[in-house]
Amino acid sequence: MCYDIKASYEAQISRAKRMGDLEAVEEILENLIPLTDLPIHHASGFSHPELLIYTDDTPEFPTVATWGLVPHWVKDEDQLKNLWNNTLNARGETIFEKPSFKQYAKNNRCLIYIDGFYEHHHFNKKTYPFFIQRKDEKPMALGGLWSEWINPKTKGRMITFSIVTTKGNSMMAKIHNNPKLKDPRMPLILPQETEEQWLRITENDIDKQKITSLIQSYTEEELKAHTVGKLRGKEYLGNVKGISKQIVYEELEF
Repeated sequence: MCYDIKASYEAQISRAKRMGDLEAVEEILENLIPLTDLPIHHASGFSHPELLIYTDDTPEFPTVATWGLVPHWVKDEDQLKNLWNNTLNARGETIFEKPSFKQYAKNNRCLIYIDGFYEHHHFNKKTYPFFIQRKDEKPMALGGLWSEWINPKTKGRMITFSIVTTKGNSMMAKIHNNPKLKDPRMPLILPQETEEQWLRITENDIDKQKITSLIQSYTEEELKAHTVGKLRGKEYLGNVKGISKQIVYEELEF
């Protein structure tokens, strides 16, 4: 799964920078970043942080969005709260089937740029958090789905998103060993050459098959991981700089 992330300013604006649009970068920093919870040294999706996403509608300029997809058919805030924590992730194998996701898998895909993500390893009835990032430490682009929800009572507009997940690679199989899950999972990390394909409009079954073909494990050869301090409980320091630094647990052998 992917419930914990790290997202810096640099990661979030990396796409705009790569496109060489300096005016867009300046506008993002001045007008959008203040509306987010950035920088995120660590945030859990269950806190529903706000960050930037690049949608198929505006692929060159990001939108402020809240983590936890809210389908358009949600009737009120009570239903929203009951559903929200269940849509942080969207299982890639079934995004074209599940009622909460199938419309957005077809029409509303997005990219979320992060520095890395955290995952918990289980050993001797204890959990140990790992931080996973690219070996070159460059931002990674996650495939996501997004939605626009209009609050029927206040008429307020809300943009929300879910991170698509896929089967974990062999490295994640060692880390993500939650006994409650059948298989290890990981977020859908898109290589740079497939980012634009993820944002393309889906008009027919062939287009759908092309999107489905992108939903696969990211190669472990390009990733690295290390243990970090606790992300839950009394020892958790919160969203503080340095929380992704390595902490060695002598009892673990990796």
